Amino acid sequence: MERIEERVKQYWTRRARDFSAVRRTELEDEISDRWLAEIRRYLPKDRPLKILDVGTGAGYFAILLAKEGHEVWGVDITPAMIEEAKKLAADCQESVCFQVMDAQKLDFPDGMFDAVIARNLTWTLLRPEQAYREWLRVLTNGGVLLNFDADYGHEVSQMESGEKENAWSSSGCHKGMTEELLTESNQITKAMEISQNRRPEWDLLVLRDMGFKNCKCDVEAGDRILREQNGKAAPTFLITVQKGIDE
Repeated sequence: MERIEERVKQYWTRRARDFSAVRRTELEDEISDRWLAEIRRYLPKDRPLKILDVGTGAGYFAILLAKEGHEVWGVDITPAMIEEAKKLAADCQESVCFQVMDAQKLDFPDGMFDAVIARNLTWTLLRPEQAYREWLRVLTNGGVLLNFDADYGHEVSQMESGEKENAWSSSGCHKGMTEELLTESNQITKAMEISQNRRPEWDLLVLRDMGFKNCKCDVEAGDRILREQNGKAAPTFLITVQKGIDE
């Protein structure tokens, strides 16, 4: 287990600089307006919020939300990513508290955040159920979890079965994504237990079994935000959970 986690960290360390360059470009692109329009739908609008961007990577969501006037923390297990996030935030003149931290074991007290947000993180975690418990633990009562992800395990299985024309290739969407890195990404994906399940159905079942209400999934979120870049075999979905609120 530790070997796989270290492999994940090394993979994202190699991706950090090019990944940051992509996010830097996106901050000036209209796609950021689409991301924010989607996120705003689920956030309280009457006050600045305390928000945790978990698996922040190069700090893209954290910076976007700081620009909106929120108090934001961004955490990532990869030190190289946190360094890139700090540089990007400084260049954007935005104040975000970035920290190296495991998304599956957060160093925050219960009920600290009004919102927790994640993008393309759950598929990289060995203990996603534990991560969900942690994210929900640090939410205040009535707080919201937004998790953007995709069924990358299904995508990799399609690629390996020869259906490459139906599968999204990371190399087409991220600067510096070589065939070697794509192979490494696919191998990491296959090693994760979460990839053996169909998503988002698995996520919704887990969250409901934890006793949380208002567990919903928008399977069209990726089409609205990413448009032609949305994966065919693994389209982006949005899972939302509101802690302690019944329908």
